Amino acid sequence: MQLSSYSKPLRYVILGVFAFIFLYPIFLMIVSSFKSDVEILTHPLELPKHFSLENFVEVWQKVQFSDYVWNSVLVTGVSIFFILFIGSLAAFYLSRYSFKWNKFLLFFFMIGLMLPMKLAILPLYIMMIHLHLLNSLASLMVIYVAHGMPLAVFIFYAFFRTVPKDLEQSAKLDGCNDFQVYYKIVLPLMKPALSTVGIVNLISIWNDFFYPLIFIHDENLKTIPLGMQTLFGQYSTDWSLLFAGLTLASLPMIIAFMFASRQFVEGLTTGAVK
Repeated sequence: MQLSSYSKPLRYVILGVFAFIFLYPIFLMIVSSFKSDVEILTHPLELPKHFSLENFVEVWQKVQFSDYVWNSVLVTGVSIFFILFIGSLAAFYLSRYSFKWNKFLLFFFMIGLMLPMKLAILPLYIMMIHLHLLNSLASLMVIYVAHGMPLAVFIFYAFFRTVPKDLEQSAKLDGCNDFQVYYKIVLPLMKPALSTVGIVNLISIWNDFFYPLIFIHDENLKTIPLGMQTLFGQYSTDWSLLFAGLTLASLPMIIAFMFASRQFVEGLTTGAVK
C-alpha cells in the first residue's frame, strides 16, 4: 500500500523530467528568435531584454521566406493528399478482394519499407531529367508520394483488416457501389489511421532537406529547410534571423499536429460508437 502511494507522484516526476528535456530546446529556440546576435552569444540561456518582432520581419524580407513557405505548403499538402488517397484505395482493394497477385502486390509495397530511396538517388535524378521534371516542385511531389506510399499501405491495410465486412455488405444491399462503400462507410472510420499517416509524412516532408537539395536549383523554388541554408555564411551565421526562421517554420507543423491529434482522439471515439 505504501509503495503504490508513492508510484503516482513518481510517474509525474518522471514525465515532467522528460517533458522538460523535449520542450526546453523548443522554448530556447523561440526565446532566441527575439534576441540579437550579441545576446545569443553572450547570454544564450537568458530571456531577451527586449521583445521585438524585428527579426521575424527581417527574415521574411531578407531571404524570400514567403516563397519558401508557399513552396513547402504546396509540396507537403499535395504529397500528403495523394499519399492518403492512393494509399487508402490500394490498401482497401488489397484487403477486401482476393486475386492471383494479391500477396505479391502487398509484398511489393512492403519492400519499400526495407529499401531506402536515397540509395537510388542517381537513377531518380536521371528519371527526373527524362520526365522533364528536374528543378520543379512536381519532382519533389512524385518522390514524396512514392516514399510515403509503402508505410501508408501498411497502416491502412492493417486497419481495414479490423473493420467488419458486415458494414460493407449492408451498404451494398442499400445500393452503394464499391467506391461509395469506401467513401461513405469506410473513410469516416479511418480517422485514426489517416491522422497517423498524415502526421508521419507531414514531419518527414516538411523537414526534408536532402531531396530539395538534389532536385531544386532555382532560388524561388526552394523549400524552407533548403532556403534557410542561405543564413549560414562561410565565416559567420546570423543566429537571430536563423532562430526566427526556424520558429516561423515550426509553427505550421505544430498547429497541424495539434489539429491531427484532436482528430485522432475524435476518430477513436466515433469508431467505438459506430
